[in-house]
Amino acid sequence: MLIKCVAKEVRKPRIPVPSLKDYSPAIAIPDRWRIVESLGYENNWYDPYNRNTLKADTPIHDDWFFNLSIIADTVFEYRDVATPVGLQSSANAGDLDLYGGSKQSQFIENLAVELVYYKGDTVFRPPDYEFRFTPVFNYNATKLEEILGVDVNPAEGRTRYQDFAGVQAAFIDVHLRNVSDNYDFDSIRFGIQPFNADFRGFLFQENQLGLRLFGTRNNNIIQYNLAWFRRLEKDTNSGLNNIGETPRNDDIFVANLYWQDLFVLGHTSQFTVLYNRNREKDFFFDKNGVIQRPASIGAERPRQYDVVYFGMNSDGHLGRLNITSAFYYALGKQENAPLSDAETDISAYFAAAELSFDQDWIRWRASFLYASGDDDPYDDIETGFDAIVENPLFAGADTSYWIRQAVPLIGGGKVALSSRNGVLNNLRSSKEHGQSNFTNPGTVLLGIGADFDVLPELRISLNANQIWFDNTSSVEVARQQAGISKEIGQDLSIATIYRPFMSQNIVLRLSYAVLLPGEAYQQLYSDHSQQSVLFNAIFTY
Repeated sequence: MLIKCVAKEVRKPRIPVPSLKDYSPAIAIPDRWRIVESLGYENNWYDPYNRNTLKADTPIHDDWFFNLSIIADTVFEYRDVATPVGLQSSANAGDLDLYGGSKQSQFIENLAVELVYYKGDTVFRPPDYEFRFTPVFNYNATKLEEILGVDVNPAEGRTRYQDFAGVQAAFIDVHLRNVSDNYDFDSIRFGIQPFNADFRGFLFQENQLGLRLFGTRNNNIIQYNLAWFRRLEKDTNSGLNNIGETPRNDDIFVANLYWQDLFVLGHTSQFTVLYNRNREKDFFFDKNGVIQRPASIGAERPRQYDVVYFGMNSDGHLGRLNITSAFYYALGKQENAPLSDAETDISAYFAAAELSFDQDWIRWRASFLYASGDDDPYDDIETGFDAIVENPLFAGADTSYWIRQAVPLIGGGKVALSSRNGVLNNLRSSKEHGQSNFTNPGTVLLGIGADFDVLPELRISLNANQIWFDNTSSVEVARQQAGISKEIGQDLSIATIYRPFMSQNIVLRLSYAVLLPGEAYQQLYSDHSQQSVLFNAIFTY
């Protein structure tokens, strides 16, 4: 028998159409910050991770927020650095050579207070207005084995204790307009502000007085900067901005463009044109009485220059291979070159790359850097590459001995091979006060390293760099010493970084570095290995 089943349609009752009597007057509800308060969440001023008005979790009035950050940065360093013997007197009997005792120690304490007052919802778009002020209070103590290293006055002895307060940020930021539904924007910023011309700090990384127009396009795929900076004078011993001094007659004009996924997905390309106009014609002596401009090399005559840097940088990955690269060409003119004392053309090159590969909890790294050197200090072309203010995050950064230390060469230590926290062998007086110098021996570096994330809180980093001069002609002229080799030596370092709370609130770092002298270092200084130990503690609120 065939039985047929038919499903009966079940109709749902219609929702009645609202009538006028169903409408009620609008009831005001708190904004999203007051809603949270109504749920019982209270402010806790000392806890940066929970509801806190001081950390901009709620507005202080209307749509205006306030954010307070406090950073205590403590550094203790013990190092071996070639230290010149005083020219007119010495500290130790028998100090007859160019260099004496090399033991040095330094203690540095920086307390930075960052105050930010801004208007607007910054979750999806920039603030409408932002006022930022960051004073930094510094105390530093330095001890050497030789006199005249801490001050040109022999009576100051071998120790120096200094304190200073500088301003590292003081700017206003105005949001000009949005240019798309994705909150692409144009903004303008004026005042003392941080700026980095590339990904790794090879050319110009500073907190300087400037005017900057910046923004994004195409859903943040394209970012741009148009900026002018006038360099502030620095405090000699802290390196902080000294707003009590007249700004330097040294201008930097920058135009750069970041383009995500331009050639390959996951890779950002950057193009930079930077013009450095230097008109510093006066003699300048630092706080310790040391001549800084012009550098104490060659004729020691004031000089000025115009240099344009053309750069292409990249950062990202190709599959599992991480790649960072940089290339710069410097083109310009200079009056009174340091060794030839003539008008010269500047034509110099720089290239660097770092490749890394992640293997579970280990990152393997390989580094290469080339900065061209000057092959003839007396001709009318300077081919030694120099940056404006470098601070490279590269090849071990300031864990490396050669990058961390300023190794003196001539002038009783007034001119160094390389600047502190710099990789370039540029023969300048200092990074803080000095001018760029394109009559230099250049730099070649090959390095390998690895980062081991042993625990979420603990990282151990190893680095090994082989360093050479590109051309030794300028060093031979400066030292009046022929036949100097190119090999500087091997730079080996290890660093331990510990974050007890797996955050940036407390970061402890202990590092050790040693320079094993190559033939060039032995010819210029000695065959003794040079060591440094660095302890750094950062506490952030």
